[in-house]
Amino acid sequence: MTAVSESRRRFVAQAGAAASALAFPLVGGAQPKTVRVGVLHPVTGALAYSGQQCREGALMAIDDINKAGGIKSLGGAKIEPLLGDAQSTPAAGSAEIEKMNEAGVSAVVGAYASAICLATTQAAAKYNLPHVVDVGVADQIVERGLKNTFRFAPGYKKCAEIALANLHVLNTAAGKPAKSVMIIHEESLFGTGTANLLARELPGFGYEVKEVVKHANPTRDFNNIVLRMKALNPDLVIPANYYNEYALLVRTMQQQGVRPKAIYSVLGGAASSYKFVKEFPQAANGIIDCNHWFNPKDKRSFELRKRTEAKNLFYSYEVFLTYTAMRLLADALERAKSADRAAIVNALETSTFSDHFLPYGPTKFVNGQNTGAQPLMTQVLGNDIKVIVPRDYREADPVFPLRSA
Repeated sequence: MTAVSESRRRFVAQAGAAASALAFPLVGGAQPKTVRVGVLHPVTGALAYSGQQCREGALMAIDDINKAGGIKSLGGAKIEPLLGDAQSTPAAGSAEIEKMNEAGVSAVVGAYASAICLATTQAAAKYNLPHVVDVGVADQIVERGLKNTFRFAPGYKKCAEIALANLHVLNTAAGKPAKSVMIIHEESLFGTGTANLLARELPGFGYEVKEVVKHANPTRDFNNIVLRMKALNPDLVIPANYYNEYALLVRTMQQQGVRPKAIYSVLGGAASSYKFVKEFPQAANGIIDCNHWFNPKDKRSFELRKRTEAKNLFYSYEVFLTYTAMRLLADALERAKSADRAAIVNALETSTFSDHFLPYGPTKFVNGQNTGAQPLMTQVLGNDIKVIVPRDYREADPVFPLRSA
């Protein structure tokens, strides 16, 4: 027997044992019904930090839902999470979907990285297993006609479009000091797709794209890339990478004294991160990012932040996006009045979920994409992260360019 099949055998056996145990009443009363939901993230491997953050957001949401009475239309059924580890690879993510399907989950929430989500949504589609995508920004995820796939947050096309429009406004208002750009991106679907979009569109706004540089995940040394940056001397540097590589790139720029007029991120893995701001305040200072962010005028945003920090964790987009994705699924379960997969898919398709603290308004899915989803523009100012665009959510005026020379 292969290691994979042996692992699957144990997984299903454990799930069966748990189901058998639930078939017997507890002393003093019957065990309440549960709805099994897969919580799938890369909690080991190169993306482990982000995957663990996502998992924590999902579990906090499940705890809140269950404490508030569970799924009331199902007699107060509690959500029972079945945790999966995508191990930072698409293949492992797909294997976990197979296990979850055999274990009888009603839906899956996950799986953070675009490449993993592309694989897991496809695997889930074979079983009409509802898959709520929490982060995964590649638009291919929702462009394949998969009826089981729903992404609550915006994709990279929307994020790049908004980032470029706002860059044009900021640069024009400042007298157009920025004329040239260098893009540095990670090698997978997320970074490559984002970089390709930007490289195609930036010249139309009057920017010279001096170079587009791809790097591996993980990358432990950015010295050569930063030396190249120093030689090209772009006005703007646009990174699109995951947390570890983003932080190391910007720190290497600081160490080598490379100071562009602005670091202008699109879905920057560390740019809108309290962890990065706390650990490397000088490197983070002034960085602008177009990314997933919460409504800073909704007190629930800060209540969840306080709870997250009480666990000695940083409040990151992984936490609040997955938290909200799980609440979206709970809302669909409530309206479906069923744990049946087809009923849940139908409830998600017709969702108008609005009980959230993201700057989206009511949910409306078209081909699996929440059309009301939008990123916000943030900037690191005074060792904090502030919303600078749009005006409806603004906490501080943007500083652009950060450096005049």
